Amino acid sequence: MSLPQALVLRQVQLLEGPGQALRRTDVRLEEGRIAAWGEGCRDHPCPVIDASGLLLAPSLVDPHSCLDDPLHGVGETRASLERSAIAAGYGTVALLPDASPWRDSPERLQALRAPQGQGLELLLWGSFSLSGAGLELAPHGDQLASGALGLADGAQTPSLPLLERGLSLAEMDQAPVLLAPRDRTLAQEGFVREGVEALRAGWPMDPTTSESLPLRNLLALAARYPSCRLQLMNLSTAEAVDLLGSVAAEQRPVATVCWWHLLADSANLAPIEEGWRVEPPLGSAQDRQRLKEGLREGLLSAVAVHHQALDPEEQLLPVDQRRPGVAGHRFVLPALWQELVEGDGWSAEQLWQVLCFGPADLLGLEPPKLQLGTDRWLLFDPQHVWTAQEDCYAPLAANQPMARATLKGQVLATGLNPQLWRWIS
Repeated sequence: MSLPQALVLRQVQLLEGPGQALRRTDVRLEEGRIAAWGEGCRDHPCPVIDASGLLLAPSLVDPHSCLDDPLHGVGETRASLERSAIAAGYGTVALLPDASPWRDSPERLQALRAPQGQGLELLLWGSFSLSGAGLELAPHGDQLASGALGLADGAQTPSLPLLERGLSLAEMDQAPVLLAPRDRTLAQEGFVREGVEALRAGWPMDPTTSESLPLRNLLALAARYPSCRLQLMNLSTAEAVDLLGSVAAEQRPVATVCWWHLLADSANLAPIEEGWRVEPPLGSAQDRQRLKEGLREGLLSAVAVHHQALDPEEQLLPVDQRRPGVAGHRFVLPALWQELVEGDGWSAEQLWQVLCFGPADLLGLEPPKLQLGTDRWLLFDPQHVWTAQEDCYAPLAANQPMARATLKGQVLATGLNPQLWRWIS
């Protein structure tokens, strides 16, 4: 069902922007845009919906995800990613250079440039190193001049000499540099973080030093080059959060955490379930708890989807032979609402800080906010129960960890897709 041309949401919970408290008011929507709220909704002959249990808030922001082949991908295409991300409530997605071929030149960035001002805002990270190999510098200045929002690299930290050289040259100026604190040579080919549960299950284990040692190096570099906007990608252990907390606030780099690491750990995921093969690997229940605490304390600044799609053929490979990653923007808001708001007592404002306002700040964007005329809003029902298999806005990816789940909480409508209207009065 498509969004009616005009309607009034009566007594909806409205979250305007960062630093604003939830308030109840009437909101009039016209052709997918916010036309009025409060007294401006009076005396207009259009349908009225009781929205007292719903939340109207700015669209979400994903600070980093992957898209391998935008045009011909079997696991995901640009069109399928945009459609599913918008239906999940996302208005902005920033894509890492991780692709085939690797996006490390102006030509490869230009090929994926999106028209701005309509639909999903698709932003592009440039590459710190050529091919993401961490051995040679990519053309930083040329990529940024071609529209890259900043520089990122692969799933592990580039070599220290290359980092020193790139940061000292400072071609990125004030553009962010997003790096993963990970050393694969220390991982010992493990794909679950070391711990009692992983030992009992017989999984190959990855020691915490594969994250903590490169993190110490990155923190030292951040202190040495304070003018560079060094950012940390996908922290996954309690030790990493504690290391970040030991740094003075004014010197602390902003950091992200993948949504899946807030929900799954080696103790609560069944051996046959999807979601074991991720990089960095899943940790213990204590790791997951500390990540949630770090997020609430502000040590971690943003939740990333880090969407990495696999095609059905690759998904049939044994878990230790397939590429790591999980997919699915559509699970993030419902699952984290249940985990953090319903489970841990977060407020809606706190959740939007890590799913919307914090990620926007990390990307150097103006903080999203609702205003008259905008279509960058989502309408969320925390109580709506739905089955993922019946969702016609699912992505193509075969590695969706909650693809067969029944979830509570769903985006009912968004101004970026007026054809999406999942709820009827």
